[in-house]
Amino acid sequence: MNAEELDRIIARHGTREGPLLPILHDVQHAFGCVEEAAIRHIAQALNLSRAEVHGVVSFYHDFRSAPETRPVLKLCRAEACQARGSEPLAAWAKGKAGDRIAIEPVYCLGLCSVGPNAMIGTDLHARLDERRLGALIEAL
Repeated sequence: MNAEELDRIIARHGTREGPLLPILHDVQHAFGCVEEAAIRHIAQALNLSRAEVHGVVSFYHDFRSAPETRPVLKLCRAEACQARGSEPLAAWAKGKAGDRIAIEPVYCLGLCSVGPNAMIGTDLHARLDERRLGALIEAL
């Protein structure tokens, strides 16, 4: 963790109402995770307890305590995508990806009418089937 970069992130959001989540998202993006040292630093800067910050970090599945070394494919598992076949598609994708890609469930990417959907980084992919999802997996 780079303390100077962390201080810049905190300063960028420090005057906002409820700055904790934007700070955590920026820390996750900058460092690939939210380490314990960052939790302590953020808590002190925002005058929160370490437990309060840790509680938020541990509640949301997007935050990691260590960086993921593999590419991450987030596959929507919300009801609309389930109705369009995301469950069997997820099982197929895990078999296709093996251990080289982290496939994580998310619960709504906001493209309910064109599911099943996935996100890689900040890129959204809609109307997935085995062929389209297979191509995404191969590209990773």
